[in-house]
Amino acid sequence: MSEHLATTTTGDRAAGPSEHVAYLLGLADDALIYAQRLGEWLTRAPQIEEDLALGNVGLDLLGQARSLLTRAGELEGAGRDEDDLAYLRDEREFRNVHLVEQPRADFGHEMARMLWFASYQHELYAELVTSADEVLAAVAAKAIKEVTYHRDHAGQWVVRLGDGTEESHARMQAGLEAVLPFLAELFDDDPASVWAAEAGVGVLPSSLHDRAVAHVTAVVEQATLTLPEDSRWRSRGGRAGIHSAPMGYLLAEMQHIHRSHPGAKW
Repeated sequence: MSEHLATTTTGDRAAGPSEHVAYLLGLADDALIYAQRLGEWLTRAPQIEEDLALGNVGLDLLGQARSLLTRAGELEGAGRDEDDLAYLRDEREFRNVHLVEQPRADFGHEMARMLWFASYQHELYAELVTSADEVLAAVAAKAIKEVTYHRDHAGQWVVRLGDGTEESHARMQAGLEAVLPFLAELFDDDPASVWAAEAGVGVLPSSLHDRAVAHVTAVVEQATLTLPEDSRWRSRGGRAGIHSAPMGYLLAEMQHIHRSHPGAKW
């Protein structure tokens, strides 16, 4: 993978709780939005066992999101709980990267996305277990076990498909190329992450780049595939609330029930 993956975003930084909340929302929104996308695979995976596996990965991510949203709401001090933050924010208030909001596509495409996202999360949570935010550290200690499984699961499928038939090899290679434009954003150092790293709360995403790439590279080589070298276009701006067209449709579906029946409880 080229050096283009690790880039730095600079900007105004305002130290304090607002940056702490923004950092937590970035982590939470990545997990929440990807959980929503993985839920779309139920009854559509190539095997019924994979329906269950992807559903469980989505539930793990949803659990991470709930804990992080609750913590963000507590620090924000505006009376918003996890449901308010998940279902009553508008698109521009979401801080997830573009990779997780992209529509469901081919299964090989999904395994490429999961391998990259889980490899990033694995390195992220390995660092956050020592966060100065004790709640975040506790979330990371639980999540590291989950994302290790997610990473291994995706890696096994990448090898199985890449080292399989001519068609599965071609579709897996196409998946790696399809996600390439959305990878650099995972490792951008946005203002909230810079504040979090300086405060001992979080970690610079750029510092996770080399370890994540090393793991993905090893899997891709075992799968007899080729890691794409570069992309003429890359996503950016997700942490600042700039999203792609599919995000609006995703939120409309995810938030419909809660917005249609305010205050409703299960």
